Amino acid sequence: MTFLRASKSQNLTGTVTVPGDKSISHRSIMLGSMAIGRTTVKGLLEGEDVLSTAAAFRAMGATIEKHEDGTWTVDGVGIGGLQEPDDVLDMGNSGTSARLILGILAGHDITCFLTGDDSLRKRPMGRVINPLSEMGATFESRAGGRLPLMVRGAADVLPITYELPMASAQVKSAVLLAGLSARGKTTVIENKPTRDHTERMLTHFGGEITVEPIEGGGNKITVTGQPELTAADLVVPSDPSSAAFPAVAAAITPGSEVVLPAIGMNPTRSGIFQTLKDMGADLTLSNERIEGGEPVADITIRHAQLTGIEVPEERAPSMIDEYPVLAVAAAQASGKTVMRGIGELRVKESDRLAVVAEGLRANGITVEEGEDWMIVHGTGGKIPGGGTVTTHLDHRISMSFLVMGLVSEKPVTIDDGQPIETSFPNFLELMTGLGADIAPL
Repeated sequence: MTFLRASKSQNLTGTVTVPGDKSISHRSIMLGSMAIGRTTVKGLLEGEDVLSTAAAFRAMGATIEKHEDGTWTVDGVGIGGLQEPDDVLDMGNSGTSARLILGILAGHDITCFLTGDDSLRKRPMGRVINPLSEMGATFESRAGGRLPLMVRGAADVLPITYELPMASAQVKSAVLLAGLSARGKTTVIENKPTRDHTERMLTHFGGEITVEPIEGGGNKITVTGQPELTAADLVVPSDPSSAAFPAVAAAITPGSEVVLPAIGMNPTRSGIFQTLKDMGADLTLSNERIEGGEPVADITIRHAQLTGIEVPEERAPSMIDEYPVLAVAAAQASGKTVMRGIGELRVKESDRLAVVAEGLRANGITVEEGEDWMIVHGTGGKIPGGGTVTTHLDHRISMSFLVMGLVSEKPVTIDDGQPIETSFPNFLELMTGLGADIAPL
């Protein structure tokens, strides 16, 4: 383990480019592998999670290469063209990889074995196994549908209509990706909107997909099976989930002004920035544009005194990964911040709701929590700090509490910085370049 310590800092300033969007990077490898021809990808996130995805699709017959200019190319094998791998597919720490690949494999008449690291092996896969079993795939797994597991894809995939029991872009995407191999139309009904990168990218690669709004604010998404996806070059926007860390750091650290170029502003992902503005953050967008079918903008954020709010519950799906760092902003704010509808945090890389509450308390912050809610009582700018946070192999917990240390009266220590490599490989370099005092012990 690599212990890291963050200490009180001043004047975070500069323009920094955060890594490419993880969700879009995963999907560019996956859909590029199922398209006909060569797809060139610029800005691919080269974190461990995405590299695990690339390794898995290489093992199944796609040709995936990084070139000297930093671009990647994916030579696809077409729908149904993936081959049975010779070895177990190790998905590392990536729940997105595991769940979406299960959807793809459900549509191939091959047998595969999947595993992951200790954290991933604790995460539930039953939520995708259930609908994929309806489509004809078979699974054998540990109790609760956890990795390691075996999946045998269906020779004749059944198109289904499936209503999501929870708001989950991963489950939605797994069913839609399996539906690519079905004869006919596969429909997913989501009662709350979730990130729509799969739908956008399927369109980009020539897939036939429709999205119809339904009463209550959700969507009915239908994909037509057995298309011929065609290679399509794309530029990966910078990841809004990664951008949240320097954005919150700038918002709460006195004297700061940070510019974050080309951040993905997909409305199903950008809830954190609206929430920061609602709390009083000095945050502006410029150069708004569309790249690769995704909305993008440059963000400038300066220090301002934040005020606690009640975060709209319906906003949770658009910022579920950002609640840990939002809790840090809430700790520095004046008044209390109420977060509801966040039970999904309990089945992430760690039980994030419990781990965040534990880390806040270790650093002198008063927190209330329930099964799917948390209330953080802000200090108005005087975070005591001085605690050591157990990160439970969770990259977002690691980065969130390092951000907290930048404004705490005493330094904040995390027990393991290594998991940061899964999503934000240059986090330490980027943050220290802005002026953050973060160093290994």
